[in-house]
Amino acid sequence: MALQCGIVGLPNVGKSTLFNCLSNAKAQSANFPFCTIEPNVGVITVPDERLQVLNDIEHPAQVIPTTVEIVDIAGLVKGASKGEGLGNKFLANIRETDAIIHVLRCFEDDNITHVDGSVDPVRDKEVIDTELQIKDLETVEARIQKVEKQAISGKDADAKKLLDLLLRYKQALLEGQNLRTIELSEAEQKLDHELYLLTRKPVIYVCNVDEKSAMTGNAYVEAVRKVASSENAQVLVIAAQTESEIAELETYEERKMFLDDLGLKESGVAQLIRAAYAILNLRTFFTVGPKEVRAWTFHAGDKAPQAAGVIHSDFEKGFIRAEVIKYADFVELKSEAACREAGKLGIEGKDYEVQDGDIMHFRFNV
Repeated sequence: MALQCGIVGLPNVGKSTLFNCLSNAKAQSANFPFCTIEPNVGVITVPDERLQVLNDIEHPAQVIPTTVEIVDIAGLVKGASKGEGLGNKFLANIRETDAIIHVLRCFEDDNITHVDGSVDPVRDKEVIDTELQIKDLETVEARIQKVEKQAISGKDADAKKLLDLLLRYKQALLEGQNLRTIELSEAEQKLDHELYLLTRKPVIYVCNVDEKSAMTGNAYVEAVRKVASSENAQVLVIAAQTESEIAELETYEERKMFLDDLGLKESGVAQLIRAAYAILNLRTFFTVGPKEVRAWTFHAGDKAPQAAGVIHSDFEKGFIRAEVIKYADFVELKSEAACREAGKLGIEGKDYEVQDGDIMHFRFNV
């Protein structure tokens, strides 16, 4: 899939601490700005309790989860769009990602320096938003200059549609709006896809809190939720420092005990990984057998041949059919043979739209 979520935020808000919890790749973490210079990429296992259920039924030789890539991007500062800090490089790193995890500091700690001298997550969000909006405005204005003549001539209908969209974007950016708040038609979405605009990327806001606020949140979190609601954006509450302590525990039992003591059902990291997977519009199908139970990633809306191609390109090229069992039916009946006997194994062709949780076997010929 090679889709990535980029972790962004001001310096010293807990991005690298969070990244360290998410990935075995350890980003440097220190109490001064620009500690992270090059983006760190972590391949993160996606937690999925269905794998454990399938393992208990099938008892395979191995279980392989699916993954998502997370990128730790160095902290932006005010003026990044004009090259302040290491701004332009960081903005380029964000452009290469498919979605944004925006970390906001929502805790007080005199021992951890804030780049602006005080804790105010809404202000911090606005600083990042402004820098991304300025960069998008530059991109939009440059593109307007390129397509304006074509659009005015009337000879290119697509140029006219693109110009109309760009002008809408320009007005929104001048008003301080993130472009993800603008609803697009299907035709406009196709035009937008080629623009790679920063504030069109879907976003998850992560409120980094202290341990006592991990379950209930705090006033800072409520302020973030209020402003994020205008974007219909998801807000997660995570105590990154506490998550780093959980990550160091060696056994599942130790981690569960730690979470129970905090009154939490699961770690914030697990919630974040699933949220990142979902915001990238990714879904999971499974292959099940005595050698291996495995989760595979596909895009929502993919048809059966495209899903087959996730396993191997030959499967897609020579696709004949897919044998599909619904996860709930497999769990109830406990085997492929029982599902087949009960008429719960479907034979699907090229037009079948794969559903999250499908258990699939592909027939192909090359």
